[in-house]
Amino acid sequence: MTTPSDSTSDIPSGATSDTPLGTTAVIATTSGAGSPAAADGSTAAPRPGTLRTRLRALRRNRLALTGAVIAAGFVLVALCAPLIAPYDPARPDFDAALAPPSWAHWLGTDDLGRDQLSRVIHGARASMQVGLLAVVLAFLVGVPLGLAAGFYGKYADSAVSRLTDTLLAFPFLVLAVGLAAVLGPSLLNATIAIGISQVPAVIRIARAETLRLKHLDYVGAALVNGGGDATALFRHILPNATSALIVQATVGIPTAIIGEALLSFLGLGVQPPAPSLGVMLSGAQPFLGPAPWMAVFPGLAIVAATLAFNLLGDGLRDVLDPRGATR
Repeated sequence: MTTPSDSTSDIPSGATSDTPLGTTAVIATTSGAGSPAAADGSTAAPRPGTLRTRLRALRRNRLALTGAVIAAGFVLVALCAPLIAPYDPARPDFDAALAPPSWAHWLGTDDLGRDQLSRVIHGARASMQVGLLAVVLAFLVGVPLGLAAGFYGKYADSAVSRLTDTLLAFPFLVLAVGLAAVLGPSLLNATIAIGISQVPAVIRIARAETLRLKHLDYVGAALVNGGGDATALFRHILPNATSALIVQATVGIPTAIIGEALLSFLGLGVQPPAPSLGVMLSGAQPFLGPAPWMAVFPGLAIVAATLAFNLLGDGLRDVLDPRGATR
């Protein structure tokens, strides 16, 4: 004899004894698919891995971990530059002009006697500022355009694609130099020029991820259950595209650092006597023979910063994008 408790135990999770038989299969299918229904009727996207698992995988990648440590060091130096710099980077000391590295000046001095270590620290601050703000600007412009182009298609995709193709017709550095020349020489204008130059790459990444994700079941379920375009874009597509966008950000930061150094070297970025790695390299040209440290240490700082962010980006790509991971 079957008891009431036995018959109740056979009812799928989410159903009650008063639930009509015809709806039981729907409830069982929805609850067993691994994507439980949300409170607003949409369907949550599947999560490929936990944060702890990804951090563990990142720690196993020694190159990525090294890059993360060096990148974090540069960010810390940029934030604390006025506190850790031993001298005023703009104060000349003609009695110590072109002094080689010593205990008083660890990285030597330039032709005006300014401490090279202090100028490298403040120059790294300018590089980090441009690198981070330029990427933020590129994302603020590029991500919405890429989402709209990939999701709506047709005229929106055609217009955004033509804009992207136009910007991509110019090499990155050529476009950045041209925009900086039009806007005028300053750190802010250099940031804007580099940010605009990175917009096409962000648009392409956002558009490609949107085209890949918008046909998946959970996005369709969100639309069928009453969710609007904004819900599908910003609750389901954008969160699942963040992995590729984060990797693009780590690639864009070193590109922006090199762009800032180039613009400052050409006189279109930071203006003397303000310190910048590019300004320091430009001022070191006449003294490569008698004072090579004037060019060596700013150059090493640029190489270390760009290499660190590139190593971090490669590691994050392997962790966040399993399709491209090399294990």
